Amino acid sequence: MSEAELISACLKNDPIAKKQFFELFYGKLAYISLRYSKNKSQSSQIILNGFGHVFHRLESFRSQKKHTLEEFVKNEFISFTVKHIKSIRNEYYVASTVRAVENKETTYDLFLDNQLIDLKNISEEIILKSIQQLVPSQRLVFNLHVIDNYTHESMSELLETSIQTIKSNLEKARFNLQKSIEKNLKTEKDEQPI
Repeated sequence: MSEAELISACLKNDPIAKKQFFELFYGKLAYISLRYSKNKSQSSQIILNGFGHVFHRLESFRSQKKHTLEEFVKNEFISFTVKHIKSIRNEYYVASTVRAVENKETTYDLFLDNQLIDLKNISEEIILKSIQQLVPSQRLVFNLHVIDNYTHESMSELLETSIQTIKSNLEKARFNLQKSIEKNLKTEKDEQPI
């Protein structure tokens, strides 16, 4: 089935086409939802509701010509995910009392016990766990900017907040992520059998 046929069939509510569409994008969107959510339970909820959102927005894909189907699905899913996390007000509006500036010369090279951490040798699980431990506002801006390459301006529009707030949350996210990775690496090292 071609891409155009798949979209047409999904818009006609064809269950076989919807299943094929789901299987086509599930892996990528599941990983995105894990990065943006605090745990697997929240991620599962985002996946289920997010696919519904993407299906409802497929009609607008046919009218636009600037994105591929994969880009469109990813952007729509991220937009839904951000709005979903923001809707959980008791989680999203957590005031962080951590000051990001510990040392004016911090470069975020991720040091542990004065030894450079080789990011290539850190497991994906440690990085994902560390990202999930960020407070929601920091997790959102970190994912949007660092991983998904959103500009400050587009993040400001999506999150409905000022660019200065985004920059502040991004700085805090980088600082807290560094500390979280250090802590998680130390915990993993301590749990390893000798």
